[in-house]
Amino acid sequence: MELIAQAAASTTPNAAAMVDIGCGAGNLSLKLRQFLPSLEVTLIDLSLPMLERATERLGGRTRAIQGDIREVELAEESVDIAVGAAVFHHLRGEPEWRSVFGKVYRSLRPGGSFWISDLISHSMPAVQELMWSRYGDYLTGFKGEEYRRHVFEYVEYEDTPRPLLFQIDLLRECGFSEVEILHKNSCFAAFGARKG
Repeated sequence: MELIAQAAASTTPNAAAMVDIGCGAGNLSLKLRQFLPSLEVTLIDLSLPMLERATERLGGRTRAIQGDIREVELAEESVDIAVGAAVFHHLRGEPEWRSVFGKVYRSLRPGGSFWISDLISHSMPAVQELMWSRYGDYLTGFKGEEYRRHVFEYVEYEDTPRPLLFQIDLLRECGFSEVEILHKNSCFAAFGARKG
């Protein structure tokens, strides 16, 4: 999370407003405010308790919207930074991915940046199997075989992660002029883009 916050602050140092998509308890917004203390933050999440917790933690210059990013309207050129941590892997089908990434692009002012940290899949079946096996080993070591089974069943039922390169290409298709990969490890990646 620190890396995303540093990248966002470094590439958009004069940012005045940001949107945190799927904000949860506001951890990423709090981290960004360490680098950009006067940042106005719009929080979006489905969970009202999470929004309340994030708003409480962030204090002033914060606005909360309970809703799904697929349905929430974002005003054009209204923010300088958009972030999403562990949220976009819930999108279904290419039309949703294109719609949401396009919506974020349009919401950014020129020079604005969009940063993502999320679960990813892999294009090559053999690589997907390898990385999923490694992730399974990690989960088993962390909390046991039952926990691994539970996580994998949940992902199978609820999530549709896309490969990192699919998302990078989509950022470019939406119009982002600069795209950067900060980190990729097994089934997780942190990356972003800047609007020209």
